[in-house]
Amino acid sequence: MVVAKPQHKVLAVAVFAALCAMPTAYAQKASPPASDDEPTTLATMTVTAQKREEAMQDVPITMTALPEQLLQDTGVRDIKDVQLLVPGLHVSSTTNEAQTTARIRGVGTNGDNAGLESAVGVVIDGVYRPRTGVGFGDLGQLERIEVLKGPQGTVFGKNTSAGVINVMTRRPSYSQIVEGEITVGNYGAMGVSGSYNDALGENAAFSIYAAKRKRDGFNEVNTGQGPRAEDEDGDQNFHSIRGQLLWEPTENLDINFIADYSSREENCCVGVTTVRGPTANIADALAGGAGMGIIPVADPERRLAYANRSTEQDMKDKGISAEVNWITPWMNGATFTSITASRDWQSINGLDLDFSGADVLYRRANYDDSSTAFKSFSQEFRLTGATDKIDWMVGAFYSDEDLERHDQYVFGEDYEAYIGAAALGSIARIVAQGVADGRYPAGSVVNTANPFGFVSAVTGLAPGTNYSGDAADDLYNQSAKSMSLFTNNTWHATDALDLTLGLRYTREEKELRSAYLNGPGNKGCQAVQGNVGGAVGALIGRGVPAAALLDPAVNPNVAQQLLGLLCVPWANFAFNGLTTNQDRTEKEWSGTLKAAYRWNDHVMTYVSGARGYKGGGFNLDRVQVAVAGAPLIPPPFIAPVEETSFPGEFVDSYELGAKTTWMDGNLLLNATLFHQQFTDFQLNSFLGTSYVVRSIPEVKSMGVDAEILWQTSMKGLMLQGGLTYADTRYGDDLLPDADLFLLPGNHISFAPLWSGSASATYEWDFGSEHIGRFNIGAKYLSEHNTGSDLDPQKIQGAYTLVNARVAVGAKNKRWMLEFWGQNLTDETYTQVGFDAPLQTGSWNAFLGAPRTYGMTLRMQY
Repeated sequence: MVVAKPQHKVLAVAVFAALCAMPTAYAQKASPPASDDEPTTLATMTVTAQKREEAMQDVPITMTALPEQLLQDTGVRDIKDVQLLVPGLHVSSTTNEAQTTARIRGVGTNGDNAGLESAVGVVIDGVYRPRTGVGFGDLGQLERIEVLKGPQGTVFGKNTSAGVINVMTRRPSYSQIVEGEITVGNYGAMGVSGSYNDALGENAAFSIYAAKRKRDGFNEVNTGQGPRAEDEDGDQNFHSIRGQLLWEPTENLDINFIADYSSREENCCVGVTTVRGPTANIADALAGGAGMGIIPVADPERRLAYANRSTEQDMKDKGISAEVNWITPWMNGATFTSITASRDWQSINGLDLDFSGADVLYRRANYDDSSTAFKSFSQEFRLTGATDKIDWMVGAFYSDEDLERHDQYVFGEDYEAYIGAAALGSIARIVAQGVADGRYPAGSVVNTANPFGFVSAVTGLAPGTNYSGDAADDLYNQSAKSMSLFTNNTWHATDALDLTLGLRYTREEKELRSAYLNGPGNKGCQAVQGNVGGAVGALIGRGVPAAALLDPAVNPNVAQQLLGLLCVPWANFAFNGLTTNQDRTEKEWSGTLKAAYRWNDHVMTYVSGARGYKGGGFNLDRVQVAVAGAPLIPPPFIAPVEETSFPGEFVDSYELGAKTTWMDGNLLLNATLFHQQFTDFQLNSFLGTSYVVRSIPEVKSMGVDAEILWQTSMKGLMLQGGLTYADTRYGDDLLPDADLFLLPGNHISFAPLWSGSASATYEWDFGSEHIGRFNIGAKYLSEHNTGSDLDPQKIQGAYTLVNARVAVGAKNKRWMLEFWGQNLTDETYTQVGFDAPLQTGSWNAFLGAPRTYGMTLRMQY
């Protein structure tokens, strides 16, 4: 367990003084005033949360708007960086950066199952991305990011049951602008980027942006006896390019084309040991001695991980889109919008699956063995208009997504010896407990000497022939088609009262073909079930009491443990050659109803109800279950589960909010009470050997969001903050899965009770030609569990992250030199805690980034 440093709790308290906690919208060089006579204030900021430009204080949605200058000041480059600025938003990664999960108010979708869609939708330049990890990368030149909380499926894509991260990049302008950036930092960080923007005649403009960034790894790696050569992990090496072409043939028509490509070739992600269990000694022995397999004393602060196999990853993301906006000559100048997009994303991920220096189990880093790829096409049509009484919108959305996943496991040279020793050790502990309980004869002791030949003893096969080469090589092909019709309309019932009705009808079709294959050296599981007499004899010969094997009424655990370890999913011969075909169709309604009342120029209150929906899907992993009639007595045979689907997820959400404006539009105070009830919540759990989605009958989330934005009377000083209190719990229903016994009534994972951020920015003049800027921001999270099964070993204590940036430069933006630091207090914190695979009693964690600092030079001409 990683615990926050005590002295930082004082800082956390300071962060919340006077309702601070989160940069919400910035003294946005807000939006331009409606007329030259209207001053630019915070109250004039506009957003597009309802797919039309509106003043943020008039929109009855809980949201955070992050404009360009704030994003630059806080070093935001991708989705994960945004979480520092938004209370209630939590973003984490697991076995690779492609498996990135966003959560809002404690609700989200765990990664590591490509068949599970995101509860928090990611939309970039109007294009819905099928998974959060697909939208993870250098976003380039940003205009604004809006984070909308609660279900937003009425107007945003699909499957946004918890919220939306809406990203808008900077469009081309008709000015000739050249921009460049050079960054250097610790851990060998170096980055360069550049852009060029210009006009193409009188009615077209273009921009092109390119970046390359590199950094050494955060984590030290003990490689055991190899063959891994890299002694660092968590490095960074990526480049991206994005081009836009804006064509405005008439004053009523504009078309924006976007093409982008990005590549990440890195090593990620190793887990550090947080609890060292009894099987660690086996890993040490196989890796060459004490401390060679797993760290002798768990110490996450050292950031020392163990992996003898590569964690190389290679992600490629590319796509094109076209957005058309046409102000029609009919229906009071309604605007017709079309967004067409085609995207292609691929991730290749090598992995040391046992997270140790022993050569037990791994994945190769190549496309045919270990990869996930999406190809998607989407089309959205909208018609938006307004009359004196009604702001209306109707639209249609279609997406066609093809997913291909290659899932591979390879036995390392130590696999057979490790499994045998682990099984024998587990059986010895079971027998010792049985003797202590009086269930077995006194003095019964299991002989654990020379354990590495134990598998051959129970299977009857020659040593080294039970498990070798490829364990499993599975292929999943999923096709998903989604079509929806939607409308969102606001009726101005009076000058003060607005009523909004939104509806969406969605039809989703998914088909999955799964083909399972075991390698020819994968024999151990089948052999032990064909050698029952020999297996029983070998166990009794080791000192296991006969009662533990032959009488299930006494204790069936010994044989179950043996069969369970020898027939884990990737080693189960029953999958070999199995092919399954599944399909599901869902037709669902979702929508929202809101009432907003403006009491005066300063106060608007609203009440809303929404029904959200996220489609069901399939587990893209081996799922197995024990069935009766096994040849090995008394435990049952372990058989494949051919039906791996899970149903759609629903949420009923209610909000009561207030948006208030003070000090001539320079102080915004907003707050929302919320209550959300999820049914058939899609929980993705790591069972130690595979990922399986289980539907949880009920999850409730209730609490308050509050935020403040203050453009102070002191020239150049801006303060902003926000606070989220979210009590997010599982229902009290007892769950049939033994590993989920801790869930009923408890807080769900990744759901801190308190979350907040605070930021202060100060800008001042240096003479007549130079300016200085200073920004400091902090994000606080209270204690929370980082594992889906809520094991207490996965609890992360409360912690605070602090970032800061100071800059000096020319007022005309010709140059700006910035000195920055992130996680300045060097907190060591867990992103995700997990059971160490095949290591009984051991737990690991994927850590967040340590302290980083550096310097950035920006230039503009």
